Amino acid sequence: MPKGRKAKKVEVRRKKEFTLRGRTLPELQELPLSELAKLLGARARRSIRRGFNSETTIFFEKMRSSPKDSVLWTHTRDALVLPDHVGRRVAVHTGKEFKEVEVRPEMIGHYYGEFALTRRFEKHSGPGVGATRSSKFMPLK
Repeated sequence: MPKGRKAKKVEVRRKKEFTLRGRTLPELQELPLSELAKLLGARARRSIRRGFNSETTIFFEKMRSSPKDSVLWTHTRDALVLPDHVGRRVAVHTGKEFKEVEVRPEMIGHYYGEFALTRRFEKHSGPGVGATRSSKFMPLK
């Protein structure tokens, strides 16, 4: 297979339009919430069926009313990412700071808290550093 053909196929693959269970993003944005729930996973379906709490409802109202290019700051980590949020920037609170998240179509049906991690890996130095005298002499393998 010539090199040019392979590169062309890769380009075609990259330009593939986002779909969620066979629906494109514009189609998803037109669906009512009850119909969208049928396409999402069990946890998201349950959240929609039970109704959103007051904090989440206020957050969704702010999303609708604020300009598209502004960053919306929020503490509601349990808010669902809906199709009309795609393209927005949201700063989600981690408990210490706000992590800015660019909402992409692949995030639909997930929660904002999944994209702003609350824990980070703490890399420790070598063995015995700052510990007791006996642990200083760890064999190096």
